[in-house]
Amino acid sequence: MTWKRTHHCSELTLENTGEEVVLNGWVATRRDLGGVIFIDLRDRYGITQIVFYETDEQLHEKAEELRTEYVIGIKGVVEKRGKENINEELTTGGVEIRVTDLEIYSEAETTPFEIKDGIKTSEELRLKYRYLDLRRPELQENMVMRSDFYQSTRSFFYDNDFLEVETPVLMKSTPEGARDYLVPSRVNPGRFFALPQSPQTYKQLLMVSGFDRYFQVVKCFRDEDLRADRQPEFTQIDVEMSFVDEEGVMKTTEGLMKKIMSDVVDEEIESTFERMTYDQAIKTYGTDKPDTRFGLEFADFSDLVEDSKFKIFSNTVDKGGAVLGITVPGQGDMGRGAIDRLTERVQQETGAAGLIYIKLNEDDGVKCSVGKFLKDKTVEAMVDRADANMGDLVLILAGSSPEVYKQMGQLRLMMGKEHNLIDEDEYNFLWVTDFPLVEYSKEDHRYHALHHPFTAPKPEDLDKLDDDPEKVRSRAYDLVLNGYEIGGGSIRIHDWELQTRMFELLGIDEEEAQKRFGFLLDAFKYGAPPHGGIALGVDRIVMILSGGTSLRDVIAFPKNQKAQSLMDNSPDFVDQEQLDDLHIELKKYAEKAAQEQESGN
Repeated sequence: MTWKRTHHCSELTLENTGEEVVLNGWVATRRDLGGVIFIDLRDRYGITQIVFYETDEQLHEKAEELRTEYVIGIKGVVEKRGKENINEELTTGGVEIRVTDLEIYSEAETTPFEIKDGIKTSEELRLKYRYLDLRRPELQENMVMRSDFYQSTRSFFYDNDFLEVETPVLMKSTPEGARDYLVPSRVNPGRFFALPQSPQTYKQLLMVSGFDRYFQVVKCFRDEDLRADRQPEFTQIDVEMSFVDEEGVMKTTEGLMKKIMSDVVDEEIESTFERMTYDQAIKTYGTDKPDTRFGLEFADFSDLVEDSKFKIFSNTVDKGGAVLGITVPGQGDMGRGAIDRLTERVQQETGAAGLIYIKLNEDDGVKCSVGKFLKDKTVEAMVDRADANMGDLVLILAGSSPEVYKQMGQLRLMMGKEHNLIDEDEYNFLWVTDFPLVEYSKEDHRYHALHHPFTAPKPEDLDKLDDDPEKVRSRAYDLVLNGYEIGGGSIRIHDWELQTRMFELLGIDEEEAQKRFGFLLDAFKYGAPPHGGIALGVDRIVMILSGGTSLRDVIAFPKNQKAQSLMDNSPDFVDQEQLDDLHIELKKYAEKAAQEQESGN
């Protein structure tokens, strides 16, 4: 029989003293002091200490059977703890439950790792026993935060007249960017569905259908190489609006994030976020998702050194490259050995050819590592432009563009982390706008859309679309939080003729466009409103708000870096009968599947 609990394990306080209560949960710890047995009882809300006394011989004997992770129910009376036994770290730390009855619901074997925070256990083992890992308080807190995040999100959109509409999970494959996950159709032999990388085409069709404000919390799938902040299946907040411009979408998103920050982490933020163009972001921070919680903005020395006798500088500028610097405060006394080690690390991690520096300290004054090739006034001008003061260190990279900006961006982050320049308690939101519409792929010998092929170009750049497409800016915008891209969107192309021109630019001819996107192009012929939207990455946002560094810690059942679930061994081989139903023949893997199934792997 299961007893109905009267309270959860983080609820009882001194105000409940004397009450008869029922608690259910897991045995977190057990301390047997001979005549008294103390148990920390745990559920997802917290911990309550329960006590068995030997005066009740039968109950005490039953309590002696208890081990960690046994699932039990208890009845008892709330008592005040002695002053010396109060635990200030727990909300229930001032009381304990004198147990009067015990029910053991299930026993537990010894777990492969302790169920507590801060364990030094491999992630592989944690993922294999994920159901145990999820018992740990820090992961349960992440799941609670994620649930609060969803509630806040839906509340905001319902209050602002958005409709929540579900779009298909089985859809047409329209490969563009990452690879699709494909699903074979049994009743249509040889044909495949794709799992959506994004509901992009469907949400645009909803705008054509007249649903002017749509949102959805939706699962998406991308078959791509994984890392700590990327998963094969992920969740996003998908938003689309009709009759809006960039400002309208951004304002709505700012309102959403303001509510989420207030509801989920009790943080009040500004209603309007900083705006920065793509070009500014690259040339100031070396990335289109800059972390603006600290400075170290780039100083461009190119015009100061273009005629210098130091050929690495002058030749770099002559070839269209750049000479950049950042000022690291308080590091002007860095020793030669430390700089040599830093140089080696920079070369290995960023691919830069070398590292040049200017040290400013009381002993040496202003000392440049290549000073013998530069005029004193040139070094002085560089120090002035870098806004460096006595005691600072200026680090300099020279290289081709845009590579040198990316390299300096990596060096900037390296210095920010190593010298504790980043305020980990700060939340800096930033809009990056005016992205290039397309980029040229030397491998494919064609242009690719920087965001996706439905992104509208800026009207003032339309005259460059045919002759100079790389200079065309898009009506796209990314939302960045603390150096992570947490969302991206754009104003869409709603005109059939302009969408056709865009496909032609991307090397998609009329026949292929009709084959892949004909349903959308046909819809545009029947009156499509101007529209735009954004998609926000739920997993990544919750990861940042929880203070984590891995998406796997905010997803209940994540995959590892090989896109595998170690807990249930998926993906797995299937029976030949299932393959026959799908008209699929896998000769290449049949022998391997038989061997693995025979060995039990």
